[in-house]
Amino acid sequence: MGSFSIWHWVIVALVVILLFGRGRISEMMGDLAKGIKSFRKGLAEDDVPEGTAARAAAPPSLPREAAAPAQPDAGGQPASRDAA
Repeated sequence: MGSFSIWHWVIVALVVILLFGRGRISEMMGDLAKGIKSFRKGLAEDDVPEGTAARAAAPPSLPREAAAPAQPDAGGQPASRDAA
C-alpha cells in the first residue's frame, strides 16, 4: 500500500479528461481564477481607512445661506432676503 506510480496518475488524468473534456476543465479553471480575483478585490475594499469611508457616506452639507434661518428684524417680522 505505497504511493501511486506515474501510470496510476496518467490513467486518472485520462479518465478525468474523458469525463469532463478539455474545454470543461479550462472553463472550471477560468471560473476559479475569477473567484480568486473577486475575493482579493473584496479584501482590498475592506482595507479602506474608516475616515475615508465615513466621508464618502455623509450627505453633502447645505450652503450657509440655506441652512441659516431668517433672522427677524426689529419689528418682529422675518426679514425678507430680497428687501433692499
